[in-house]
Amino acid sequence: MKNNIFDNLYNKKEEELLKIIKNKLKKQEKTFIITANAEIYMKSFNDSNLFNILNNENNIIIPDGILVVKLAKYLGYNIEKRITGIDLCKKILEISDKNKYKIYLYGANKNVLKKLKSIISNSYRNTIICGSMNGYNNKEEDVLKHIKKLKPDIVLVALGVPKQEKFINKIINQVDKGIYIGVGGTFDVLSGYKKRAPKILIKLNLEWLYRIVKEPKRIKRFFDNNIKFIFKIIKIKKEMRKYND
Repeated sequence: MKNNIFDNLYNKKEEELLKIIKNKLKKQEKTFIITANAEIYMKSFNDSNLFNILNNENNIIIPDGILVVKLAKYLGYNIEKRITGIDLCKKILEISDKNKYKIYLYGANKNVLKKLKSIISNSYRNTIICGSMNGYNNKEEDVLKHIKKLKPDIVLVALGVPKQEKFINKIINQVDKGIYIGVGGTFDVLSGYKKRAPKILIKLNLEWLYRIVKEPKRIKRFFDNNIKFIFKIIKIKKEMRKYND
């Protein structure tokens, strides 16, 4: 039995990924990076478009959640370690700052976006914020026109899963260049509107627990995605064993 759920999952160190990103930026190659957690995989089981995005070999799928790393290893994949979307965004902003790249921000509400732009301008002064649009009351066609006109080197899209991935997938063949990343709630954290977990919890891979404690309403979402994902992978493992027997 061929199982391909994690076949396209990035399995090297973050340093190697950053080298790839730097090289693609230098060559102005279009790149779609997906930060994959349990939620996006669960949604992909009932969404063929999203499933195809995750299995497109031209895309880079990074293991954003610790559960993805552990379950991939459970199925026999050699995944190096978790690479969080937030940390990757910070590293990309550092790369942008050193090279004076143009960045475009799309998503979140106008207050979060305004604060984020201010923080980027102060912390990464050589980064050029060439344009931005909040995630509300904006037509995708207008955003695409904006991006095509401004030709950014980096585009961060914070619309949530799977809307951000579908948006990027829809437009990436219509643009000339750029690193495109769906970043979920990263704008809220980087702008300071939401606090990230303490470093010790991040190190222990317990960031998910911190989020639930801070926002108890996340429990249902956690169950629907993380817990069900565990059972889904266990089922896949059993099917693989049956087939191999």
